[in-house]
Amino acid sequence: MAPPPSLKAISSLLLVLGFLSAMVALLYQYSSTRSPKPRLWTADKLALYNGTEESLPILLSILGSVFDVTKGKSHYGPGGGYHQFSGRDASRAFISGNFTGDGLTDSLQGLSSEQVNSVINWRKFYTERYIYVGKLVGRYYDQEGNPTKYLKAVETKAKRGAQLLEKQKNEESKIPNCNSRWSQSEGGKVWCDEGYPRLMRRPGDIALTGQISQRCVCMKEDELTKPGLEVYKGCDYLSTSCVV
Repeated sequence: MAPPPSLKAISSLLLVLGFLSAMVALLYQYSSTRSPKPRLWTADKLALYNGTEESLPILLSILGSVFDVTKGKSHYGPGGGYHQFSGRDASRAFISGNFTGDGLTDSLQGLSSEQVNSVINWRKFYTERYIYVGKLVGRYYDQEGNPTKYLKAVETKAKRGAQLLEKQKNEESKIPNCNSRWSQSEGGKVWCDEGYPRLMRRPGDIALTGQISQRCVCMKEDELTKPGLEVYKGCDYLSTSCVV
């Protein structure tokens, strides 16, 4: 009959078993939290990855592209400033800043081309900084993962917005802006080193933002009769500075 194992042998066996148990636990944790392989997601499945389950990575979708944002857990996890984005596609909120109720939607309906282009730039941000893990089936991708007409329309509108913005920048670079200064005690002031301050309409904003805005420009005297120019209220016609 074989002699019973010594206490030393039993202790060694327990250490080995403890080590193996720890390794299994680590492997399980790794397999549970590592980024999923790129795949098609449903809204219900994506909702499980909102950061409330410690064993799962944190995912979000923008324009139907799904990203693993676990490395930004302090921002996208519970209590983080961007937790509302996790586990869903809230593309509109990236530009609207409305993180409640109807604001957390993937619809960009009614947004200007400039705003839509900003959402496209947010998607680029996530593509460059986080791990892409697939597509969300719904508004932007169909059941086979193909881009929908809605996504194509959004990307076309964004491209048009980028072109209009570049065109506006090029045109405005030909006319110098006013110098400006503001302080709580003295208020605002605009002035020109050469020329006269005028408010000029920015017609390109109609297509970009849906509204007309103005900027302060310095115009030469022989240019002051051009259409679209406005003298600052309370400012002399040929004054080189105006209080605003």
